[in-house]
Amino acid sequence: MDVLKAQKRDMSEKAKRLRREGYITGNVCGKEIEGSIPVKMEKKAVNHILSNNNKGSQIMLDVDGESHNVLIKEIHFNALDNVVEEIEFQALMKNQKVQSVAEVVIENRDKIDGGVVQEQLEEIEYRALPEHLVEKIVLDVGDMKVGDVVRVKDLDIAKNEAIDILTDPEAQVLAVTAAKRESSDDEETEDGAAE
Repeated sequence: MDVLKAQKRDMSEKAKRLRREGYITGNVCGKEIEGSIPVKMEKKAVNHILSNNNKGSQIMLDVDGESHNVLIKEIHFNALDNVVEEIEFQALMKNQKVQSVAEVVIENRDKIDGGVVQEQLEEIEYRALPEHLVEKIVLDVGDMKVGDVVRVKDLDIAKNEAIDILTDPEAQVLAVTAAKRESSDDEETEDGAAE
């Protein structure tokens, strides 16, 4: 499991100033934590962690030498600069279910003959104990045909009895639709024939 080092943040330190100094701010919440623990982390360390982890990932957060098994609950981006500004963490407890999301990753889109993948859901929301957390759902669509549909209930995560799916089981994750041919040429020939 990846480890991210953090320091407790003195709330008198303004977030804007910390960002200018190369830090990213965050908060750790959890049932056994009174209120929350405000933290600051070095931007370089956060970017390194986020190269392998995402919203819904489980990591170890080392706050001033004290380790916390946490879930990355939310990542706040500055859309203009495309940089991470703040991260919300949830401290995990061994026998307490936590709500999270699993990212849907689609593989082999280019192998579908004459069809394109229409993706409806990018993540699946669920609740599970820390040991059953799922980060990614990989869907290989290489063998799918036009007209094929994958619903939430068809996914392996939905068949896992240790996981409570919160997203509608009937919701479409993806569908394969016919690839549109150059329709402008077809329309021209139809118009020409009609004259």
